Amino acid sequence: MPHALVRGARLNVLQVDEPQHAHGAAREHLVMVHGLAANMAFWYLPYAQSFAKRFRVTLFDLRGHGRSEMTPDGYTPQALGQDLLGLMDALGIARAHLVAHSFGGVVALNAACSDPARFASLVLCDTHISAVRRHAVPREWSRRAHVQSVLDRHGLALDTHDPYFGHRLLTEVAHLQLRHEPVGEDLLALVGPMLGRQGQRTAAQWVKLMDETAAGTQLMGDDGLTLESLRRLLFPILALYGDHSQARLTGGELLEVWPHGEFRRVRDAGHFFPVSRAADVMHECERFWRGDYARRPVVRSGEEQRRHFRSDRVFKIDGAWHFSTRERGHVGPYATPDEAHEALARYISEMAVTL
Repeated sequence: MPHALVRGARLNVLQVDEPQHAHGAAREHLVMVHGLAANMAFWYLPYAQSFAKRFRVTLFDLRGHGRSEMTPDGYTPQALGQDLLGLMDALGIARAHLVAHSFGGVVALNAACSDPARFASLVLCDTHISAVRRHAVPREWSRRAHVQSVLDRHGLALDTHDPYFGHRLLTEVAHLQLRHEPVGEDLLALVGPMLGRQGQRTAAQWVKLMDETAAGTQLMGDDGLTLESLRRLLFPILALYGDHSQARLTGGELLEVWPHGEFRRVRDAGHFFPVSRAADVMHECERFWRGDYARRPVVRSGEEQRRHFRSDRVFKIDGAWHFSTRERGHVGPYATPDEAHEALARYISEMAVTL
């Protein structure tokens, strides 16, 4: 794979384009940014191949990740944001759509705050920011007790109230893998697909990054993002958050920061839903890029002063279709989406008659 020299580091890059477009008319660009302890493979399948039908897709490994160079320093979110802009310069990308997961969203937002004109749009997947960590009153997230029980069961002295416990958990699990100690599936599920599928190689790289560079301190410092700086981002934004993710707390704050943004919940999903629910994420992205969300109100009828996370009223769970209502929650199962839509229409009609 080719490398680009960006701000003193060789960054591993892959660009994906459909053959018929490779040498034809200019197309819009899409840049995808992975999170910590991952690499460009996080986005390659099935996303890059699918999104290449619409865009010229650029994937890259963050500094110190994957096959990019591991430099002594340069790992603050602000510096990595400049890496992103420098990579776009090196590749001749004047403006692009961005998709980013987790810490990759922090990187993308730092770049956007520095030079918002370079962003055509942003899809933010489960990104947590420091401005929310600094809240004086700690708030609970739905799966905190479950995650804490997993950590306790495996004897890991980590506290889920620590805003950086995810960073520390990656390091703890990486050390377990390097010592060839068993790592339970429930624990692997918390650290994501990269450590799970490529344990030894990824674990060794992560430990080296933490022990031999400044990343250990720079990644856990202030990310430089404030709610005031984020309010100045006026390009189209789609924010996706998992129901059971700690990052959902950030999403709740950003609802008021970006009145022009579309906020969608990923039902019953955790932090790594881009892997576990790829079809749902791609569907949401396509609707966003088509402008579907821009053509409708962003608040519920009768609640104009409040904004909400949205989700489709008809959805699929374990192969069967359901619909949701405020009054009854999930209703189903139904064999087909048409049956679920018909049942929902009957329910709405009955409610209208009752009222």
